[in-house]
Amino acid sequence: MNRKPVHLAVYDTLADWETGHATAYLARAGYGIRTVGPSEAPVTSIGGLRITPDLALAALRPEDSSLLILPGADLWDTSDLAPFARTAREFLAAGVPVAAICGATAGLAREGLLDTRDHTSAVSFYLAATGYGGGERYVDADAVTDTAAGGALITAGPTEPVAFAREIFRLLGVYEGEVLDAWYRLFHDSDPAAYAVLQKAAAEQEGARG
Repeated sequence: MNRKPVHLAVYDTLADWETGHATAYLARAGYGIRTVGPSEAPVTSIGGLRITPDLALAALRPEDSSLLILPGADLWDTSDLAPFARTAREFLAAGVPVAAICGATAGLAREGLLDTRDHTSAVSFYLAATGYGGGERYVDADAVTDTAAGGALITAGPTEPVAFAREIFRLLGVYEGEVLDAWYRLFHDSDPAAYAVLQKAAAEQEGARG
């Protein structure tokens, strides 16, 4: 299947642990993963990984993407990453989904993108400190998907990379129903019974291809 790529934002101090589950299994499902930096210059993650972006933010267009993923980073608590929040606004306006985790949720709050959408983050008072107007839409959950305001938006806190990935898979139709539940139980709860469900689904998929 010819799918548009998923774009992963990368910038200095990005939190390595927050998007690995999502990007690994999106790639296995056939999505290309393209990294987008402030420029094409290399960036360095919190964990010291050096990443050379595939393209600069100025070259990114919503119509070329299936999804924009915004990881957390220390720089979200300054104004340095505001251009990524403005790009998220463009994506949502074009009906292309955005997924933001950890500090990226604060960036979207400052941009006004959470004022009319259900959302979550690390804790409610973290977002309240931004002065945003969406406090009544805060949901105390591991991850939240809002599709009511035009353009689907996924949010999650820094301790929920697996739930963040689950919502992405659900939105893009990578996994559904029992299989999605099993994937989450395996990677979040270490439930060995979930592995058998995934193995069965993989075998059935392989049989359908044959």
